[in-house]
Amino acid sequence: MGRVPARPFDLDLDPGRTALIVIDMQRDFLEPGGFGESLGNDVTHLQAIVPATQRLIAGFRSAGLPVIHTRECHQPDLSDCPPAKRLRGAPGLRIGDDGPMGRILIAGEPGAEIVPELFPIEGEIVVDKPGKGAFHATDLGEHLARLGISQLVFAGVTTEVCVQTTMREANDRGFECLIAEDATASYFPDFKKTAIDMMTAQGAIVGWAAPVDAILEGLGGTTLETAMPLTTEGA
Repeated sequence: MGRVPARPFDLDLDPGRTALIVIDMQRDFLEPGGFGESLGNDVTHLQAIVPATQRLIAGFRSAGLPVIHTRECHQPDLSDCPPAKRLRGAPGLRIGDDGPMGRILIAGEPGAEIVPELFPIEGEIVVDKPGKGAFHATDLGEHLARLGISQLVFAGVTTEVCVQTTMREANDRGFECLIAEDATASYFPDFKKTAIDMMTAQGAIVGWAAPVDAILEGLGGTTLETAMPLTTEGA
């Protein structure tokens, strides 16, 4: 058992029951010319968390702990995309439209893939999700039950939408949830702060928050020096 200095109070993590979930670190959200930028967003806010997320993933891998990745994407015929989701939003490209990196948020298209710096390695679970939350219409819950997981560490984007939604889903299912503050981001920095403040309020009503290095140390002393950044080889 390792203790993580977190807010609103320290959290004891059991490495044998803990998994990392990396939410939607996809090219269409992070890279110039993708879906996120087409909506008028500054993608550099999301790109800035890649190094910290690399450290977090590397630490979990070196400790032999599960790393689970999610991708928000839909079937090519859009049968799993409600019309209201496709049609609403800021002016710009819509889900399913042709974009610079293939059809927007369609499974198998280049833009829907995870960025090379954080690409899953062989054996890691990748969950394709049609909604904001990673439990909705997916087999994530079954994977976690099979692995005996009861504590989850979260990273990814965006903090106030898909990350927060998934943390709230997990909290309702009885998981203890910890968000890595420097490995999550929003196109709107104020939204990130507010989302984390909301989730950690009232005695960790949804979960806890801590920086990456504190989480890694709490899981067994994996520090910045030992959790080296990943390469893109094989991505």
